Amino acid sequence: MLSTLFADSFVIIFVVTVVLAALDFWVVKNVSGRILVGLRWWNEINEQGESIWKFECLDQESLARINQKDSWLFWWTLYLNAVVWAIFGIFSMVRLEVDYLLVVGVCFTLAIANIIGFTKCRKDARNKIQAFASRTIATRFSSTLQSAFSLV
Repeated sequence: MLSTLFADSFVIIFVVTVVLAALDFWVVKNVSGRILVGLRWWNEINEQGESIWKFECLDQESLARINQKDSWLFWWTLYLNAVVWAIFGIFSMVRLEVDYLLVVGVCFTLAIANIIGFTKCRKDARNKIQAFASRTIATRFSSTLQSAFSLV
């Protein structure tokens, strides 16, 4: 791959690439996602050994202030990252460089994990906003009905 232009040792290429991919994963998950789209996610394992997804989302007022171009850029680069690693994987298979498939596999897995996490987080945020809107409308409607009946 392109990394052979900088180093001859596969071990060095593997370590540097995986460390940089892990840093990218962390920054996207904890910083970029929070700033650009107002979302953050993580996964915990409870005492029974079950995986529990945790999601954070900005409130509706803060979400309205998020720049749509930044949001668009975030989502496109999130998906584009996985596509690029998939293309690198295809090139590694075509060139029969099986050892580089390990590097691509790790990086592709991190990219897919971010896609899954942010997609689930966005769906959870939409559900929370819809539930909040429904509760607000129901509360206002019931208070309007109560005030109308109290006048009678």
